[in-house]
Amino acid sequence: MNRMLRLFRTSIGSKLLVAATGAALIGFLFVHAAGNLLVLKGADALNGYADWLQGHPLLWGFRAGLLLLFAVHIGVSIRLAHENRAARPHRYRRIARLGSRLPGRLMPVSGGLLLAFLVFHLLHLTVRTVGPMVEPLHDGSGRVDVYGLLVAGFSEPWIAAVYVAAMVLLGLHLVHAIEALFQTLGFNHDSYQPLIRVLGPALALLIAGGFASIPLLVLVGVIGGGS
Repeated sequence: MNRMLRLFRTSIGSKLLVAATGAALIGFLFVHAAGNLLVLKGADALNGYADWLQGHPLLWGFRAGLLLLFAVHIGVSIRLAHENRAARPHRYRRIARLGSRLPGRLMPVSGGLLLAFLVFHLLHLTVRTVGPMVEPLHDGSGRVDVYGLLVAGFSEPWIAAVYVAAMVLLGLHLVHAIEALFQTLGFNHDSYQPLIRVLGPALALLIAGGFASIPLLVLVGVIGGGS
């Protein structure tokens, strides 16, 4: 245990910890996006899925674990950034210089803005203190009407715009995060770079695009247009 703690205090160990927590968060985002896209199947599908999640016995344990992942990922990332600036090391040679690209340069900014968006998202759909009030809050089966909340919320153009802008930032953040993840794990050989350069943007587009499609489809009436 002490050896593990000493490892995570080193630069290499910290980067591995950021990579591990980042991979877990990417997995969460993928599953979360897939669940949200049940909105395309209608109110019953989405509300049933949300009701199943709310009634799951491990829900609060999962939320606590997710919060811990966020805290560790953000905290260690900030510490690494401060240490790198303080040490002012010579830039080491990186295959294709991943960090020199726009998504890499924007990581501190996109990370901070995404954290602010997360607070907005919770206030909007969880605490429900931002956006239009929805009544009744429950559907005909007595479940929380998540479908109605999404349609009402994203019918407000400014709220939809906030979500779409945040998903653009998320996509940029994920592009660099996925490439950096492979690099940290040692997949930085020339032969891997073409695949990584395709896989990073593709996965980022799949996740961020999936999220962004929901407010856009609500705005144009594809979702909720007949309700």
